[in-house]
Amino acid sequence: MNSTRIMELRQAQGWTQERLANESGVGLRTIQRLEAGQDASLETLSLVADALHVPVRELFTTIEDAGLSSRVDSLEDRTEEQQAARDRITGAWRWLYFGIGIVLTMVSFTFPHGLVLFLSYWVGGYIILVAIRRIYLEPHLDEKYPLSRGKQSRRAAQRAAR
Repeated sequence: MNSTRIMELRQAQGWTQERLANESGVGLRTIQRLEAGQDASLETLSLVADALHVPVRELFTTIEDAGLSSRVDSLEDRTEEQQAARDRITGAWRWLYFGIGIVLTMVSFTFPHGLVLFLSYWVGGYIILVAIRRIYLEPHLDEKYPLSRGKQSRRAAQRAAR
């Protein structure tokens, strides 16, 4: 049997079992079973670990089952790969915005009213970029890379961990 630290981690957050169930999106009975040391799917463990802002491996004091240990390692590897791919895509969008902005900035100062073009792009373009990211890019990346998280949710998790 694998010994878990879920109760300890939950109590360190000052959460009840109900709160952990709500934050993780799993049932209260599932949380009770996990804290009692019963097995669960990697998906469930991933949801609970995400809610507690820890890697899946941190949910256990020991992992005696070699099969579970290798599956947890595999999950962590896939999570890192998906996060890196997501970060590359969002970084590419950001570089595209800055690249176009630099070109437009240089071109804008050759026109008599170039300041309007300059300000329009940097302010309006930023608003459009944020809208595209929230409406299209983030949902698309959430679907394509389910184990990864967006920058905003990572920041929220870091703030919550403090």
